[in-house]
Amino acid sequence: MPLILPGNVASATASTTFSVANSCRFNDGDSADLSLTLGSSLGTRSLYTFSCWIKRGVLGTTQNLFDGTDGTYPTTFSISSADKLVFYDTGENATFTSDAVLRDSAAWYHLVCRVDTSQASNENRVKFYINGVQATTTQTNTLTQDGNISWGKEVAHYVGGRANYFDGYMAEVVWITASSLAPTSFGEFDEDSPTIWKPIDVSELTFGTHGFYLDFEASDNLGNDANGGTDWTETNLDATDQASDSPTNNFCTMNPLFIYPNNNTFSEGNCVVSGTASAWQLSRGTIGVSQGKWFWEILFVASPNYYSQAGIVDESTTGASSTAEDGTTLFHNGDDGAMYRHGTDFGGTLGWDYGAYGTMDGSSDILGVALNADDDQITLYKNGAAIVSDFGLDVPATLLFPLASQHGSGRVSKYNFGGCSGFTVSSGNADADGYGNFEYAVPSGYYALCTKNLAEYG
Repeated sequence: MPLILPGNVASATASTTFSVANSCRFNDGDSADLSLTLGSSLGTRSLYTFSCWIKRGVLGTTQNLFDGTDGTYPTTFSISSADKLVFYDTGENATFTSDAVLRDSAAWYHLVCRVDTSQASNENRVKFYINGVQATTTQTNTLTQDGNISWGKEVAHYVGGRANYFDGYMAEVVWITASSLAPTSFGEFDEDSPTIWKPIDVSELTFGTHGFYLDFEASDNLGNDANGGTDWTETNLDATDQASDSPTNNFCTMNPLFIYPNNNTFSEGNCVVSGTASAWQLSRGTIGVSQGKWFWEILFVASPNYYSQAGIVDESTTGASSTAEDGTTLFHNGDDGAMYRHGTDFGGTLGWDYGAYGTMDGSSDILGVALNADDDQITLYKNGAAIVSDFGLDVPATLLFPLASQHGSGRVSKYNFGGCSGFTVSSGNADADGYGNFEYAVPSGYYALCTKNLAEYG
């Protein structure tokens, strides 16, 4: 059976001398990518290394990571609809597919694709590495020994696109020509926790002719080649797609692997959740906490908003049954703004109604959620002003997760955990440690829900 390889969660909390400041968010629904047509063709096109860090958004669809094509014979490094890594050279009809699958949308993966067609054995002509470990592959047909591929031709090359668009976050994207490099050129195992793979500084590598390094640190030019080469052209990407969610500081997003009972859809780096059916649909965040004080924001879209809810859910609510179960607290974002606690049935009455706490205008009002997991309390803010203060959760000592629950298609919740927002942030406010980017001020003593803060306060 296939190996399900977990993502690299711990890399974002490990001690590191190198920090990745930014990533780029790609939304497949926007057909977003970066492209560059090479000005000249490499004479020999048989030796390459492609490296990137990714945090996945939508799963189960074919998504290109790196592609070079003249429209006839593309060479592509991608993720298949079965969530496996694939190298495909159309000219030779040769395919290399990883046995491992990538199905952790909460964590960062480091991927390396090494191409060296001079190798005597076909299985060694393309090698994949996931978080520093070589992945076994299955090959279909043969990549000719010493043969050339389309990477490096005088044709269009794409990062994250060309038809099968990537969905999620990319960071530290590197292409090396004329060298096949080991993953240790891009990352290292933590000396104190040898199973943790973390990034290192790649800026001093020899990139070769047409090689590039995308660090996404220029929000006004996400296609900037930090190696000094020709900048890549952005298509359907802008400054709002620059994220501080990175392999060295992993932020919470909503979790497409936790959906009950119907299929919410996720977009914008899993910061936007959209309802799809006339039934309650529950989703929760990727990070749960048992202590500390945490803050995030939500913008509800579509009217009426009576059928959009947000709040806290504990880990006992697994989504495996039709009940919300004890420990669920919902701010019912409707005409009466009622607060409910201990919901019992998403199809009926949701427990105790604690009165009206203000409605939300779906076009502009932002709900701030301040979770005090130390005292099991929640405070809610409307556009920066408290509308619910120190509301008791009455939950057992367990993990608490951000919650989204919606009823009906057209109900949309846009989340901002600070790493990359589902809505436009115009003012910009960080927590006391300088993490996150929020529309309204973070309450004193509260922090963005990210792994650097978890390491200190969680």
